[in-house]
Amino acid sequence: MSFRRTSISFKGVKAQQINEFRMFAELREQLAAEQVVGISWGQKTLLERTGERITVERIKKLFQATDMTVGEPWKQIVLFTIPMLIGNIAQQLYNTVDSIVVGRYVGDNALAAVGSAGPILNLLLVLFVGISMGASIMVAQYFGAKERENLSYTIGNCIFLTAAASLIIMLLAAVAVRPLLILLKTPDSILEWCYSYLMILFLGCVGSAYYNILSGILRGLGDAFSALVYLLVSTVLNIVLDILFVAKFGMGVSGVALATIIAQAVSAVLCMIRLAKMTDIFDLKPVYIKPHKEFVANIVKLGLPSGLTQAIFSMAMIIVQSLTNSFGEAFIAANVIVMRVDGFAMLPNFSFGTAMTTYAGQNVGAKAYDRVNKGAKQGTLIAVFTSATLTGLILLFGRQLMGIFTDTSELVDLSRRMMGIIAAGYIAMAVTQSLSGVMRGAGDTMTPMWISLFTTVVVRVPVAYGIAWLTRSPQYPGGREECIFISLLCSWLIGALVTTLFYLRGGWKKKALEK
Repeated sequence: MSFRRTSISFKGVKAQQINEFRMFAELREQLAAEQVVGISWGQKTLLERTGERITVERIKKLFQATDMTVGEPWKQIVLFTIPMLIGNIAQQLYNTVDSIVVGRYVGDNALAAVGSAGPILNLLLVLFVGISMGASIMVAQYFGAKERENLSYTIGNCIFLTAAASLIIMLLAAVAVRPLLILLKTPDSILEWCYSYLMILFLGCVGSAYYNILSGILRGLGDAFSALVYLLVSTVLNIVLDILFVAKFGMGVSGVALATIIAQAVSAVLCMIRLAKMTDIFDLKPVYIKPHKEFVANIVKLGLPSGLTQAIFSMAMIIVQSLTNSFGEAFIAANVIVMRVDGFAMLPNFSFGTAMTTYAGQNVGAKAYDRVNKGAKQGTLIAVFTSATLTGLILLFGRQLMGIFTDTSELVDLSRRMMGIIAAGYIAMAVTQSLSGVMRGAGDTMTPMWISLFTTVVVRVPVAYGIAWLTRSPQYPGGREECIFISLLCSWLIGALVTTLFYLRGGWKKKALEK
């Protein structure tokens, strides 16, 4: 058996490599038929060596940056989304495992405490959201345009801004956490638990900050796999530490918070090591880390709308959380359970949204607008199908899902009923996240911000309080509890409609970075 080697390219893959794959396949077939015809020791050795080489090359490729300006759009989007989805699942496990551990080992009030802290946590972390989004967009576009110098300055300045933002967050948390908890009408029975949980998370936010920023940079480079691996490592570590600190040492919600910051610090270090080794793509030198006015301004310009969106969303959630708290500890705990399941249900949408941002960013950087449109249509359809399938599973296995968090049957029934209200909204969110991702990747971060502002402030908050007021009765003096989730469903449906309209208008095509 002989094979001619050549260096002629075929669809971006050298024919030599194709020959190797063919040779490997033929040898494997012969090996399977060894009892009939037999193969030589030399062929066996060649098979083993070729197989090992192919396996190593495939593994290496997983950790390489991905150029999404070539290849079939839907395949590129799906292949990028899969590690993103797995990574987001792992990320969600941080909060979910926290809730399961405190709910099982401490009690329903501790579960309510962890959940009540969520809106404040999100509000004070908006600086990281802004930096991460600005970084991802700029990295994707400069990578797509093959501009090494600008890419190096962008990454370096992100590292500087993250350190500055971490310091600001620590200072703000020290003075703002307790007043915000009181403002939220947090029940006295869980207030101190909420306070200790939040303070530990904020004082140790450096690890979380750098992981989120650096993983965003890796995704902008098309390397979602490395970020996934590092997140899986920290997730396993978080679970182990959760059980150790809470179940064995009895540290309560403080132990859960401590486990989280240690695990995220580990993932941040791994991301930094990976970036330091990508010298074939950009340079990580002190000169690039030093603040540069142009790049800092662009990061802020692109990231500020996303940061403001998160801030507005968090403020609205604080207002809604105040209404939620008025219904008592049981409903607070039920809301936590629903939001934890919601976190998993929303993961495919967020994953497709992030993938679309990277895809659009790279192709806009390469000025391949027809390719952007094609990918947007294909990616959105796949996202909708995925979300519809997941919604069906949630409705089918709702009781089992809610039962993971608590043995209290009344709490399970209440959580299941609330989940049923918003389940259909995940399909609408698939459209919103996918098309918003395209617009952000193109550099238009303002339009998604205004849409989020409208659906959250103008739709959700008034609808929630309006339904609560209209449904007041002697049995329900504060109104019906369903108002929290009906308002959420309304905001999702309207958001999908408005996002689609703005995407079709095409204003996002004019927002690419000046090259």
